[in-house]
Amino acid sequence: MNSFGTLFRINIFGESHGESVGILIDGVPAGLSLCVDDFLIDIERRKGGLQKATTPRKEDDLPIFKSGIFNGKTTGAPLTIIFENNNTRSSDYEKQRDIPRPGHADFVASKKFGGFEDYRGSGHFSGRLTLCLVAAGVIAKKILKDISINATLVKVGGERDIERGIQKAIDTKDSVGGIIECKTIGLPIGLGEPFFDSVESLISHIVFSIPAIKGIEFGSGFAAAKMFGSQHNDSIIDENGATKTNNAGGIVAGLTNGNELVFRVAVKPTSSTPKEQQSLNITTNQIEEFSIKGRHDLCIALRVPVVLEAVTAIVLADLMMLEQRIPRAIK
Repeated sequence: MNSFGTLFRINIFGESHGESVGILIDGVPAGLSLCVDDFLIDIERRKGGLQKATTPRKEDDLPIFKSGIFNGKTTGAPLTIIFENNNTRSSDYEKQRDIPRPGHADFVASKKFGGFEDYRGSGHFSGRLTLCLVAAGVIAKKILKDISINATLVKVGGERDIERGIQKAIDTKDSVGGIIECKTIGLPIGLGEPFFDSVESLISHIVFSIPAIKGIEFGSGFAAAKMFGSQHNDSIIDENGATKTNNAGGIVAGLTNGNELVFRVAVKPTSSTPKEQQSLNITTNQIEEFSIKGRHDLCIALRVPVVLEAVTAIVLADLMMLEQRIPRAIK
């Protein structure tokens, strides 16, 4: 449900327009230095309002530590971090209650939870909660030390020129999606657990927990379907497992092979588009035209790279702990 991981285990909570959002992390090694400044760079990368075509909603997003830290070091006990919600405009959503927004959780969440769900800003389904994933990712990256994880936006609205793709959304007064590529360097050979906890399985699981992700591919991905086996196979060229090509994306048989781990995700266009749309009015049972009000991203993909890095780090930190490559206490 709201938990993920085995030894490095996270539990996410909160709603977009509630008092706060937060994350509880179990399994953080004791003795890890941690302070607010450690989070600022990645939190700034996730923020809206700093880039063209992102939401103007602005929050301070400073982490508040509630447990698991003493004298600037992690204690080994569960670590709780919250982020306050202060810049909310819930009235924007009260006006739209009768007309579920296409592409959002409004309709299905109402059916699942009997209308008791917090619908403001999509509530617990909101992209706001990715802030918590970023916070957990900051800690996971510190644990992983010399392992480098970098995600890059490579396409927006079908354009490799990112600015052109963004301008397309602005000019048409609509939203656009994007493609993000994530690369990890420095992984040991053999991370992953057959059968259901392969590296691809775990990464895919947590990646699809990021709102707006609609697809994932590793290495050559779907292009592999057009290749011959002799083309797709990565020839091993040295005793460390380095390969001539990397069509496998650094994963063979569900285990890391020591090469660069490479995968890409597809981010859908933001569902809250300024374009006029139609949807069912659940009070009148009539189809109505409407336009979505409020503060929204024209291209949510702009803010996803740091979230993608975070969830990748969460999976890899857990796998490293399972391999006993990370001690329970940092010396």
